[in-house]
Parts: sequence; structure tokens; C-alpha cells
Amino acid sequence: MITRRSFCKKALLIAGGLAVPLSALELFDPKRLLAEKDSPEKVRWGFLVDTYKCVGCGFCVKACKTENEVPYDANVTRTWVERYVITRNGKTWIDSPKGARDGFTTRKVALGEGNFQDIKDEDIEKAFFVPKLCNQCDNPPCVQVCPVGATYQTADGVVLVDRTWCIGCGYCIMGCPYGVRFFHPVYHVAEKCNFCYHRLAKGMKTACVDACPFGARRIGNLKDPDDPVTQIIMTERVSVLKEEYGTKPQVFYLGLTKEVK
Repeated sequence: MITRRSFCKKALLIAGGLAVPLSALELFDPKRLLAEKDSPEKVRWGFLVDTYKCVGCGFCVKACKTENEVPYDANVTRTWVERYVITRNGKTWIDSPKGARDGFTTRKVALGEGNFQDIKDEDIEKAFFVPKLCNQCDNPPCVQVCPVGATYQTADGVVLVDRTWCIGCGYCIMGCPYGVRFFHPVYHVAEKCNFCYHRLAKGMKTACVDACPFGARRIGNLKDPDDPVTQIIMTERVSVLKEEYGTKPQVFYLGLTKEVK
């Protein structure tokens, strides 16, 4: 027996030429959190990004670089902000100059190598900003591919990198479907966001959360039903990036649209 829900999914797949994975057509179901968080641990850190509130100021990127010893002028960063400009002809333009460390100082979209695209106001359908960072997956592929155990997952779900063990093979960088990993320009080991784990251990928030003046970034304990972050995830329409990969991201988004990759 075919249900209305399954019929609609199949119809969409046929109309799209089977180009979209089935899971990509579904919104994240927050009730899954209750079923998946069945370990004895009392804490599972999760992150909430509100794209409606992000203005692309770059304060979060600056704070992250300073807090986590990522050289200020290096063209790499643990977190970054992307600008999306969708024009009336259906084209999507995406840029993130220097990870948006200095915000977006020009209306022109950076194409790389010093080239820019000037888009007229009347041609813009919509524009918005999307912060990105490590998704601290429940099923992290980077942990699975690390041959020496330098990348590992803590009991409260955060994926860390032990610089003393990392051999710089780059398997984790290639294995991450979100493109959040890079080689540290000074230490020459794999690097990524770790939710400022050293700050969490002291009862503090992440540097980027503290630096955001608009509340676009929040971190909380997903196992605490009274945590404001958990309450939003459980009651509002949230999404995760690339759910079809099965990594079970623990960074949740409000206001995510189909153009975001």
C-alpha cells in the first residue's frame, strides 16, 4: 500500500530526474534526538545557527582565530561565513573572502584570484549569510579514517585532534564531507573546530558564540530538555547540512534553504 507521503516523494524524485537523494527531501526530525542520545553520558554538545540573525560581520571568525591560534592572515579558519546571493534568473553566487574574517566589505561577490562579480540590486531575488563550522557528527567519518587515532570522539560527542599523534596524512581532510578540515600553517597537522572544548570544560561558551553580537550562534546540551538550544531544536523547524551522508550532524540550522550546500 502506498501512502500519500511516499507517493509525493516518488513523484518529486521522478520530476527531478532522480538527481536528489531521498533523504534530501526530508526535514530533520528533532524527535530523533531523543532516540539517538541513549548513552549514559549526561551531556551531548550541540550547536544552533540562526541564519535569520547572521549579518556576516565576521566577529565570530576573528574571535575563533585569536582563541585557537590560527594565524590571523592565513587563508584558513576553523569557522567561516558564506554569503549567498540568488539572482532572479535562478543563479546562486557564493563567496567567503578570507572566511569572512573582515566581514563583507563590498557588495561585489568574490570569485577568487582578485576577480569580482558585480550584481545589480534589481537582479537580486534574495541574499543571506550562513555560518559554517565542524558539525561534530555522531557518526564522524574523520574518526573512522584516521590511521593513528589522532582524531577521536569524546564521551560528550565532540571530535578532537591530538596534535602530538597526528602524522599529517590528510585522510581526515579528504574524508570530511563538509570541508571543515585543513592543515594548520604552523603546526602542519590536521585542524578543525572543536567547539572550543577547553572553554566548555571551564563552563564557558565557545569564542564564536561569545563574539556574536546578534545571537546567531548558540551552543547547548542536547540531553537537557530545559536547555534553550534543545527546546528550539525540538519545537522549531530546523535542518542539518547533508543529512543524506548519514553522519548525523550536531550543528542545527534555522532558516536553511535549498541553495545552501
